[in-house]
Amino acid sequence: MAKKAKREVQEINASSMADIAFLLLIFFLVTTTFDSDYGIQRKLPEKIDIKTPPPEVKRRNVFMVLVNREDLLLVNGAPGDINLLKEDVKNFILNPNDEPNLSEKKEINSKGFGKVKISKGVVSLQNDRGTSYKKYIEVQNVLAAAFNEMRNERAKAEFNTSYDDLKAMAAKANEDAIKSS
Repeated sequence: MAKKAKREVQEINASSMADIAFLLLIFFLVTTTFDSDYGIQRKLPEKIDIKTPPPEVKRRNVFMVLVNREDLLLVNGAPGDINLLKEDVKNFILNPNDEPNLSEKKEINSKGFGKVKISKGVVSLQNDRGTSYKKYIEVQNVLAAAFNEMRNERAKAEFNTSYDDLKAMAAKANEDAIKSS
């Protein structure tokens, strides 16, 4: 019997594999989208002209919240507590007993409601350069929660539904009006 000769296994040329892998990597990096929902979900005010004078606001109508570099609150010139801030803001803005040290109210004619008293109150949040981002956002969230609660309480009292539901109904009504025209 004849002895079979051993055949050498041929090598696969892999020199271009690294190039192909690199091109695939670049392709997927370029075509993939990354969802990032991080950040503050607030609409910042438009930039105004420096020559425009600020609106005149009485001191009585300003609720001042200051956060210093040690993350301590100063509310209307006195040390404040973040746990009481929401109720303090609501009391200041609503001023249920028309107290002279809280915000004034003005009467306006509202469509569908007749004469309504609204607050002239302004909430001012200021911070130091050394204020931590976490504390600033925490205070801002408490202030926003106070206004959201006031809206919801008013919507419940007037319409027996939440403010968010009213916004959704109004958006749907606007959408229907656009479709019908």
